[in-house]
Amino acid sequence: MRTIYKICPASPWREAERQGSYRGSADDARDGFIHFSSAEQLAGTLQKHYARQSGLLLIAIDGDRLGDALRWEPSRDGALFPHLYGELDMGAVTAVTELRLRPDGGHDLAELPL
Repeated sequence: MRTIYKICPASPWREAERQGSYRGSADDARDGFIHFSSAEQLAGTLQKHYARQSGLLLIAIDGDRLGDALRWEPSRDGALFPHLYGELDMGAVTAVTELRLRPDGGHDLAELPL
């Protein structure tokens, strides 16, 4: 199993859980795919896009369950990032964890099982 991660505010994620699938954020819709990160990319993604934001969830996903709709494509600094072309089925989600905001505005990843 290759675990990939989605960072999402709690409210839209809880709504997606009620609906049974996640269609992505406004940024995802604009780009035509749902953005994910690998464990190694999480800290950089949080720093670049989510600094000082509270109320975030870290969604762990079994990337193998997404099939051909998941593609690894060049993004930040040419690194390959996972992108999902389609909706995220809740059956692929393996864990949902609250991200704690540190006083310095960063997020605490140390206690998470990555």
